[in-house]
Amino acid sequence: MKSKSNITTLDQILDEKYGKQGAPKREQWEQQFESFKLGVLLEEARTKLGMTQEQLADKCGTNKSYISRIENNATDIRLSTLMKIIQEGLGGHLKLSIQL
Repeated sequence: MKSKSNITTLDQILDEKYGKQGAPKREQWEQQFESFKLGVLLEEARTKLGMTQEQLADKCGTNKSYISRIENNATDIRLSTLMKIIQEGLGGHLKLSIQL
């Protein structure tokens, strides 16, 4: 349903294309989008620090291709590995939240 200004919200588009929140297809989209955002956040942090993927990989004990796969949303990542990348590789801290 469009508002009087004929602006369609992202939620309205997602409802139409993937179903309401809680629908399996919508939940899958939401999870993939969160993975995408994580990759973007890591890439932005790395580039802000002036590091290459190889430099980040060396600092946290992984390899360049793994960092690339995370940044390009092509792999699942373990929480312990994510924390190691953020803490040891980037010198940062991970903050999580849960929405119910």
